[in-house]
Amino acid sequence: MIMEFHVEKTDRYTKVKPLVEKMDSTVSPDVKAEFVFHNGKGEKNIVLDLEQVKYVDSSGLSAILVANRLCNSCQGSLVLTNIQESVMKLITISQLDTILNIVPNPLEVDDFLIMQSIERDLNSED
Repeated sequence: MIMEFHVEKTDRYTKVKPLVEKMDSTVSPDVKAEFVFHNGKGEKNIVLDLEQVKYVDSSGLSAILVANRLCNSCQGSLVLTNIQESVMKLITISQLDTILNIVPNPLEVDDFLIMQSIERDLNSED
């Protein structure tokens, strides 16, 4: 199975939208590869749009954590948006909601990333 994504580039971030209902062990390697690809091209802010994803297992969560680590390592941010209720429950149960950037409304992603950038700049001055 070939994993498909809808990828959209803006000035501030690259949005990656998996076109699958399940992010499990069959597609997680492709998800990780997609993040590594964009990060390798210098993308530091990645938005993961989970609108179509109804199920995530531990390998899917692992792929998300890899993306989070990649973005953080280059002073960027991974932002999750459009999260389905079933997926949000798993993120909450796993306590990943405390370390992942979750912006429920995709229209607020730009504002969130601007604030993150300002916070980073202020922290670097200390």
